[in-house]
Amino acid sequence: MNILHLKYAVEVARAGSINRAADALYMGQPNLSRAIKELEGTLGITIFDRSSRGMVPTPEGERFLVYAEKILREIDEIESIYREGAAPRQRFSISVPRASYISEAFAAFSKSIDNAPAEIFYMETNSMQAIDNILRADYRLGIIRYATEYDQYFHTMLTEKGLAFETVSEFAYQPVMHRDHPLAKKEPLCSADFSPYVEIAHADPYVPSLPVSELKKNLLSPDIERRIFVFERAGQFDLLSENRETFMWCSPVPQITLDRYGLVQRVCPDNTRLHRDVLIRKNSYPLTALDRRFLSALYDARDRYLPQV
Repeated sequence: MNILHLKYAVEVARAGSINRAADALYMGQPNLSRAIKELEGTLGITIFDRSSRGMVPTPEGERFLVYAEKILREIDEIESIYREGAAPRQRFSISVPRASYISEAFAAFSKSIDNAPAEIFYMETNSMQAIDNILRADYRLGIIRYATEYDQYFHTMLTEKGLAFETVSEFAYQPVMHRDHPLAKKEPLCSADFSPYVEIAHADPYVPSLPVSELKKNLLSPDIERRIFVFERAGQFDLLSENRETFMWCSPVPQITLDRYGLVQRVCPDNTRLHRDVLIRKNSYPLTALDRRFLSALYDARDRYLPQV
């Protein structure tokens, strides 16, 4: 296996076919096909499934391509530094839950990035994808969210995977709705009051050891008969802003965000289930100056926006 083999495999995956990849690489299709077979033979895996539709990475191939792309990026960076005398590129990457206090922290952090070359990655996703991003996709940091009754499960799993972890915040979800929602000014307010309305909920499961049906039973109220499932925060805020029948259970939302969309967040004293946001990284990973700047902004946002539980 050599660097050219890595480049060939990455280009085949990008192009989706040997013919298109060979054209992009300015080489003959038989030579490229032979190189891919040699690479698969060396590794002892099948990188691509061949069919009339083209070349599709197998699950093992997808894992290999993650490493191949990482190696090629690092080679490009080394060449750039030593050939052109360029400054080393700053890198920051994090996967986070869909939380407004975290996005506010990231926005504040972004103002601290200096003029040196930098690549910054910020992904909002679920807990398992955040863990996988660190293990397989070269993300440096992650924040995962789970209900505190799953503490032992996550602690055991993170330890087994060689990940360090520390609690960032702990809170109870509270309902967010438009300021003209029928319940916006109701006193007192309880969870059962929301049964006639449309709940917005994030669609991806939180605990992989439980089936989706069990998760829904544990994490979603059986009293709600109408739900809209979303995967990102922009959609949820648009729905809450435009549809007065909708509501959503959220971690504490900064007032600036509520005002931006014409929303209010209320307190339901009967909702006592706690959730936890936990910072994760590889045990062997040392925090960089960029990481520390983000964490400073994160803890500042937590202290400003989240009540102490």
